[in-house]
Amino acid sequence: MALDDVYRRNQQHRTHRAGWLRAAVLGANDGLVSTASLMIGVAAATAGGSDSKSFLITAGIAGIAAGAMSMAVGEYVSVRSQNDIEDSDRLLEIEHLAIDPEAELEELQHIYINRGLTPELALEVAQAMHAKDPLEAHLRDELGQHPHTKARPMQAAIASALSFTAGGFVPFMGTFAPSAGKVAFSIVVFTIIGLLFTGVLSAKTAGSKLATPTLRVIMGGCLGMAITAGIGQLFHLSGI
Repeated sequence: MALDDVYRRNQQHRTHRAGWLRAAVLGANDGLVSTASLMIGVAAATAGGSDSKSFLITAGIAGIAAGAMSMAVGEYVSVRSQNDIEDSDRLLEIEHLAIDPEAELEELQHIYINRGLTPELALEVAQAMHAKDPLEAHLRDELGQHPHTKARPMQAAIASALSFTAGGFVPFMGTFAPSAGKVAFSIVVFTIIGLLFTGVLSAKTAGSKLATPTLRVIMGGCLGMAITAGIGQLFHLSGI
């Protein structure tokens, strides 16, 4: 097979998107659900008040801003921690290769044996890998570290913050409904449309079937909104 064909086949895989796709999908979904839930809860708790709509708009903007910053910081810290672990493993592997390269060669051979190669062929492959780049071989085949799937903290933080903001503004548009009675309904409708779009987009990007991931996203979002609306209504009825 020609090198160009190999490259094109590798490009068809979605693993190179793992560094940002999870953060983007999580950010958009969280922006939709958390903002909609917050605003529906506030709407239910302040139903009938003269300043309920202006308060709802304020709550929505505050929720979007706070959520976007929270997502960005949380995503950066978590991914950076993951990278720190990978860097520590890399240094440890360098130390092991310097101290006892023969044991590391045998370890690599056993990895290939467990994957189905004969002991002889596994040893031959392990020796070839060690001759080329032993560190790369161990990071890839022993620890599962691949450069194209390595998570990038800043990229993940920006993706989650931007997608959260984009997702948050979808239910926020419902606050501009012509009457107070239609605000909550509009928020729900806009949110479901946003969840549908997010589910389809994530499924398409990941290369999976549309129905199951999309339905999962919509049902999860609706459940979150229903619970928050119930809590808001409970506080409204109790007068707290």
